[in-house]
Amino acid sequence: MTDCFERAPATQMITLIPLDAALFDPWLERQPERMRNWVKAARFQPKAGHHLALPETDGCVRKMLVGVDPDAASWALADLPGRLGEGVYTLECDWSPQRLAQAAVGWGLGSYRFERYRPSDKPHPRLSLTRLTDDQAQRVEQTVDAISLVRDLINTPAEDMMPEHLAESAQQLGETFGATVRQVVGDALLEENYPSIHRVGRASHHAPRVIDLQWGDDAHPRITLVGKGVCFDTGGLDIKPSNGMRLMKKDMGGAAHVLGLAHLIMAAGLPVRLRVLIGAVDNAIDGNAFRPGDVITTRKGLTVEVDNTDAEGRLVLCDLLTRACEESPSLIIDFATLTGAARVAVGTEIAAFFTDARELVHGLHRHAEIQEDPCWRLPLHEPYRELLESSVADLANSGSTPYAGAITAGLFLKAFVPRTQPWIHFDVMAWNTRARPGRPKGGEALGVRAVFAWLEERFSTPQGPDCQD
Repeated sequence: MTDCFERAPATQMITLIPLDAALFDPWLERQPERMRNWVKAARFQPKAGHHLALPETDGCVRKMLVGVDPDAASWALADLPGRLGEGVYTLECDWSPQRLAQAAVGWGLGSYRFERYRPSDKPHPRLSLTRLTDDQAQRVEQTVDAISLVRDLINTPAEDMMPEHLAESAQQLGETFGATVRQVVGDALLEENYPSIHRVGRASHHAPRVIDLQWGDDAHPRITLVGKGVCFDTGGLDIKPSNGMRLMKKDMGGAAHVLGLAHLIMAAGLPVRLRVLIGAVDNAIDGNAFRPGDVITTRKGLTVEVDNTDAEGRLVLCDLLTRACEESPSLIIDFATLTGAARVAVGTEIAAFFTDARELVHGLHRHAEIQEDPCWRLPLHEPYRELLESSVADLANSGSTPYAGAITAGLFLKAFVPRTQPWIHFDVMAWNTRARPGRPKGGEALGVRAVFAWLEERFSTPQGPDCQD
């Protein structure tokens, strides 16, 4: 997506003048009468969604007014790439470097197009980044590239984004940043003790697999990212109705999120030892599909009774979390499109997260607010643990009531994480159900920018994990 930016000085640029309600009248008073009359006649309003070309006496347009919301720095320019013509645009404002960078990220995300199946030759309008330092401009481009990667992976239909394709994407990412990528495929999952992942994915002719990306210096703090990569979810034998299955290409959204977050971590060169574990499966239906009532012995040794084959994502994650905990990393973060209940609780545009590590919460919430990437903590309410009780196994994979589904899913995962292990579980929609500036309908990264900003602050030095939020 770097074709929407211009790093070098351009000979001809159109100047964008962002104005909110407080700045508009003072600006207008400074203009010549001709310009005041033009702006008034055009009924320009200094609010988001409005822009106005300012023709000069020779008829050329070298400046434009842009209405902005002063409380939405990230999205101030995000609607413009779809509205402006070809050219290079620069900003005339007194914004801080941080706000300029956030607005540039919004411009880049507003330029996003998913063109794999319907390419367009329409050029992007480009935003000049010359007001930023080289490091700031590079970070803007890295952020836009990472979020675009997440969106592309989720938007790709399942036939072209099965476990083997997801592994190829991880391999390409690893090659870009010098990471190693290993796969455990098919029946080898049983040999290497990933029984739950094998059980969920074995009915598909697209072999299930664990994707294991590793990067960084062993001397640095360990961060492990865990992603749910259910490339398509029929619901298994507890099959979904057609309307519930329509968007299930996005059920690998957790895997897409951790790959996007890994992109940011590696591109920034954070001093961490990064590991990414993805369980990539196709929850298909065949004669050897797992069944309601089956009991699975997981990698941890806990037995799980399958109450519902459509609660398969937590079965994929539990083996991965067990594997992640075997190294006792400084932090484990998992992302998953896990429950509809989380969407009922916080809607589709907020990333719900769970953790018992209270010292982590304030920092996450603070960076979510700064980045305008909303995240909200839900409780791991321990008394609900009894809703996962089974008469034949250590626990069931689904709650016994329709209530508190996001919490019981989190409690299921918690059973595979030692109390002393810092761990955060994200339950995300990974999909925009409506179009907003910079956030088109379709695949979306929720919480990735906030988490990265928090990780960058927390792990900016090898001593980072000891800092206080």
